[in-house]
Amino acid sequence: MADATKVDLKREVETYSAHRGVFAVVTVPALRFLMVDGHGDPNTSPAYADAPASLYPLAYGVKFLSKRELGRDYAVMPLEGLWWSQDMDAFTAQRDKSRWDWTLMTVVPDWITAEHVEAARAAVAGRGGAPVLDAVRLEAYDEGLSVQTLHVGPYDDEGPVLDAMHHEFIPARGLRRTGRHHEIYLSDARRTAPARLRTILRQPVAEVQPPESPLASMDASPSKRRSVAGAGNGST
Repeated sequence: MADATKVDLKREVETYSAHRGVFAVVTVPALRFLMVDGHGDPNTSPAYADAPASLYPLAYGVKFLSKRELGRDYAVMPLEGLWWSQDMDAFTAQRDKSRWDWTLMTVVPDWITAEHVEAARAAVAGRGGAPVLDAVRLEAYDEGLSVQTLHVGPYDDEGPVLDAMHHEFIPARGLRRTGRHHEIYLSDARRTAPARLRTILRQPVAEVQPPESPLASMDASPSKRRSVAGAGNGST
């Protein structure tokens, strides 16, 4: 019997919620994604246009296969992107989009296997119209400790928010950046005015380790402590 409950991971995973004007330290669970990689300006690069045109036919193909063959339905998740550059100033301050690398992706439930993806891929390929279908992969991604906030407005207005996150909030909390900048597009840019676009901005982080004290590795036994002290004052 088919499961009548439609799973919505956006509601079940707490880190798909963020607040405007608030930087929050969160722990992101490991999730499984359909992913495709590319490089260049998202406004002009043909590769960027081809990526979602292949990612989403496969995502819906997997969803319908799950509902039909497994009796498990779920809502297809929003588009997400990992973004990076050899010089991160090209992403935050200079906004030189021609130098950006990216991975576009969307979450799938943990019951989806590689076999399900390949079966859906074959069906989508038969219909055509997915230019980089073969480049889409299923991969686990585990960000763990992260800082995130909600940005409302045009994507090109993200720079000052990211600058404050990277150079003020994160170091002030004794953290350092680790993984790639992550964006979650809660709004459909095709149907939403730029001023109303809602995007979660996320940066994986780790705690900064304090420098080790010179005494930290000293043997704690009394005899060792005496020999160390004696070596410093000429005692025998």
